[in-house]
Amino acid sequence: MAKAFIKENIKKAILYLIFCCIFGILFVLQAVPADVVLYAAEVCGFLGFIFLIYEFYRAYKKHIELMELKNQITVHIEGLPECRSLLEADYQMALRELYHQMKKMESQFLAESKDMIDYYTLWAHQIKTPITALSLILQTKEDSTADQMKQELFKIEQYVEMVMQYLRMGNMNSDLMLGEYSLEKIVKQAIKKYAAVFIYKKITLNLGDINERIITDEKWLTFAVEQLLSNALKYTKEGTIEIYLKKDADKVLVIEDSGIGISPEDLPRVFEQGYTGYNGRMDKKASGLGLYLCKKILSNLSHRITIESDEGKGTKVVLDLFTEKIKVE
Repeated sequence: MAKAFIKENIKKAILYLIFCCIFGILFVLQAVPADVVLYAAEVCGFLGFIFLIYEFYRAYKKHIELMELKNQITVHIEGLPECRSLLEADYQMALRELYHQMKKMESQFLAESKDMIDYYTLWAHQIKTPITALSLILQTKEDSTADQMKQELFKIEQYVEMVMQYLRMGNMNSDLMLGEYSLEKIVKQAIKKYAAVFIYKKITLNLGDINERIITDEKWLTFAVEQLLSNALKYTKEGTIEIYLKKDADKVLVIEDSGIGISPEDLPRVFEQGYTGYNGRMDKKASGLGLYLCKKILSNLSHRITIESDEGKGTKVVLDLFTEKIKVE
């Protein structure tokens, strides 16, 4: 602040020195005693210094007001400091115009977004009708082709559910119901959903002792665990998926598979929206949304997720589900 003020007023100081030199030369030419000239310069310098201190105080006060206003400007633009010059008035007029244009564009964007969300929400509900009909038809057939079609239909259901959860992400905070839940119940609920896939792909599940109570939102955490199981099953052609609590750690859940793994260059970016990585592009089934949604959901729940993987040797997803208990009086 002080550096900016000095830089802003350096021209005034130089101009003052030039005026002092001019008057000094004129006084000398007029044979005015030097002590009179110096005295006049000292008085003017002192008054100028007092004036600069006052100007600095006013500038600092306005700077503080603007810094406080900066945090409120997205809500309203009232309370701008009083204009001290025509230039400041012009700046404030331009700022108000920009603010009104921003609010107008924001309202337009929200209206368009609402229309889009309403459409896709309606689509997601409507698509469930033919999915249910196909599922009922396939239940009457018992052959390898029907089994394969059931698996593909199950994937369609999962993608529709992913769309629904993606649309709800914007209002997730208002949808949270935090409480103390059984981790074992949440995990078994996700496993039950994918039981048919485990059987169809002949993949072994090793479920450790996960009898633990955690503070979370049951619905959202269940969805995240389902997505992680879906990923493990998608990229594990044969072998084992293990789910267990990490030793020497408090409420840390591990989902480990023996699948194709993740390449080292892809690992830092797996949580980016739409990023599929090399294996995802080779598989041509990855959407790049699953891990992104998991990361967002777990962050909102104050949980942490990390991934360890060796390409060709499997993947280990680590969920730190520890949260402090909140005491309410």
